[in-house]
Amino acid sequence: MTKIVLVSAVALIDPDGRILLAQRPEGKSLAGLWEFPGGKVEPGESPEQALIRELQEELGIDTWQSCLAPLTFASHAYKDFHLLMPLFACRKWQGTPRSQEGQALKWVKAHELASYPMPPADIPLIPILRDWL
Repeated sequence: MTKIVLVSAVALIDPDGRILLAQRPEGKSLAGLWEFPGGKVEPGESPEQALIRELQEELGIDTWQSCLAPLTFASHAYKDFHLLMPLFACRKWQGTPRSQEGQALKWVKAHELASYPMPPADIPLIPILRDWL
């Protein structure tokens, strides 16, 4: 039986319409690939609560559930588990995103997303974001 892992992710969109990508640090699986910020949903958390917590931990910013708009989701079979990842759009937060865990950050226009190497689960999200923005 395949384990399902629920991960919440966000497309943080700045006033210029750019999306924030984070590079997975060395030592983590898929190191060096670019992804949308977020992380695992812990027991008892909603995907929105997990995202609010992860944004505080990873980027040092605060946002609110009312600012997280469900956009789409990814469903991808990796070798050892199946990833289910809701992707939210967020245009409003407090603070300036700064790397809290040593990961590189980059603001990218939607039409440039495809030029960044990403985990397999994130790739199908690119055309949806490009068409939506």
